[in-house]
Amino acid sequence: MMTDSSDHPAIRAHLLSIEAAERGDKSAWLSLFAEDAEVQDPVGPSPHDPDGHGFQGKAAIAGFWDQVIGPANTTFHSQLRIPSGPSSCACHITATNQIGAHALHIEMVVTYHVNEAGEIAALRAYWDVEAVMRAFRGAAQ
Repeated sequence: MMTDSSDHPAIRAHLLSIEAAERGDKSAWLSLFAEDAEVQDPVGPSPHDPDGHGFQGKAAIAGFWDQVIGPANTTFHSQLRIPSGPSSCACHITATNQIGAHALHIEMVVTYHVNEAGEIAALRAYWDVEAVMRAFRGAAQ
């Protein structure tokens, strides 16, 4: 069952975020974030965030785009969107990265929290880094 609450501010931010990312529109994607926003994608240590502290502020989030989102050829399928309270949601997403002839599917749960202006204040993506790295190494061969 998908909760279709696109009028909910966090779900609206989620949908706009994945649309901008798929289009490769960095400025539209960044415009969705509050100046002091935080992105953890994934939550915890990863190759692009070894300390696992995430990216705080628009400048750091822009760097995350340049390192992770911008170079990727990714599509997003948002299977389930669950609003929680007036400003948060959790979304089950499958991100598919095209690596040559191979498609790498990443299952994730992403939480969004928006401020009173509807800007993303916190984005946290939960996915299995080790499993994705194994699949990526297999697809790259």
